[in-house]
Amino acid sequence: MRWAEITIKTTEEASDAICEMLAQVGADGIASQDPQEFRNTIDNDPLSYCDDGTIESYGQDVVIKAYFAETDDGVIRMGAKSEEFANPDGVGMIYGSITDKELPTAEAMEFIKARLDEIGEFLDIGTGFDGFRYVDDEDWANNWKKYYEEFRLSDRIVICPSWIEEGDEELEKDAIKVILDPGSAFGTGTHETTAMCAEILDRVIKPDTSVLDLGTGSGILAIIASKLGAKKVDAVDIDSLAVKVAEENCAINGCSNVECYTGELKSVKHAPYDLIVANIIADVIAEIACDIPADLADDGIFVCSGIINNKKERVIDALKAAGMEIIAEQSKNDWMAYIAKKI
Repeated sequence: MRWAEITIKTTEEASDAICEMLAQVGADGIASQDPQEFRNTIDNDPLSYCDDGTIESYGQDVVIKAYFAETDDGVIRMGAKSEEFANPDGVGMIYGSITDKELPTAEAMEFIKARLDEIGEFLDIGTGFDGFRYVDDEDWANNWKKYYEEFRLSDRIVICPSWIEEGDEELEKDAIKVILDPGSAFGTGTHETTAMCAEILDRVIKPDTSVLDLGTGSGILAIIASKLGAKKVDAVDIDSLAVKVAEENCAINGCSNVECYTGELKSVKHAPYDLIVANIIADVIAEIACDIPADLADDGIFVCSGIINNKKERVIDALKAAGMEIIAEQSKNDWMAYIAKKI
């Protein structure tokens, strides 16, 4: 067996959606390098330094590398087993769910290119597919795991990949530790939108809060809500592979009060909720905004992110049209997050 290392060059706006797609089609590991994050670190930390030309060498593209196992027969397994999906024909609002496939490597590459094209109908994906190469079996894990380390997501939350046996004692002091592997599914906390949602949850979660994490992905926000003391958490996603991964991550983190299931807003089980969080994309948030108030408690709040700055007005208008008032906003670089309540 050997590993196909796929390279995709894309925009910051599309990077999370592409990582999610790659996880859904069966990537065994995903690494994302965002040059803007590096530039922000340098700009915001007066003690940071680097050699001349280092910043320029990173370029402008977000570079995503995904790893797929190729069997000795020259085929790549794409996606989860078909019985893991409630609707194998596809229920995705952006792209369909993936059933079990074993494709020759060349066909697998074309399959991934087609999925990128589907994302490109909604988001600017930039250069897109930039080829693939083979990586030896003994090297592949280090090739993507080396990009990840333990990091602080908010004042109290630390994200730690499972392969780090002994974390940073100073970093973990008085912290809430979330164990999550970046290759398991989209949403590891490195993106601004996830970080903003986590920071907001850190401020607003109370012991009696009931939470809906809509579009849960890897389950990171549901896990954080649980560890912050939420009473009950529903983690819902339109893709049942993501739900399966979220269930596994919740089990690893000991979050027994999180219920993960496949569905959309109309199929949630325990409305009304004290808090609904949706870290999706601006267009989807605007589309579902009119249905949010019906599933919120009278004094509940809606936290939304995944909103690129040039689409924020659409979300603001949709929230107002739904009878909601924005009571707080937060920004990181080109991304926005809002807290809204029913008027």
